[in-house]
Amino acid sequence: MGYDVHITRASHWTDSEASPISLAEWDAYIQHDPEMRRDDIATAYVGEDILTCESDGLAVWLTYSKNDPKVNLAWFDFRHDRIVVKNPDEEILGKMKRIAAALDARVIGDEGEEC
Repeated sequence: MGYDVHITRASHWTDSEASPISLAEWDAYIQHDPEMRRDDIATAYVGEDILTCESDGLAVWLTYSKNDPKVNLAWFDFRHDRIVVKNPDEEILGKMKRIAAALDARVIGDEGEEC
């Protein structure tokens, strides 16, 4: 479990379908931001187990200062007409705000608060 923060054009993230960010827009953003890479799959190592998550539009922020390929990467997940990050720290929130500005969107927490 965790706390999600959303990049959305809607007044509340649950209404993202009303003002969607399209996968094509997200793709275009990723292609023009050298700090981002679309992977569509995330891999995490938990002990000797390898966990994977597949999602169209799943991207990683390559220059995040706490990136560790075996433990922690800054994943940006495109889903339901918005971009979602789980448990972002201040550095990731800063990147989210820059992405939101480029997409004419907002950064909103799970409880609807502006971040």
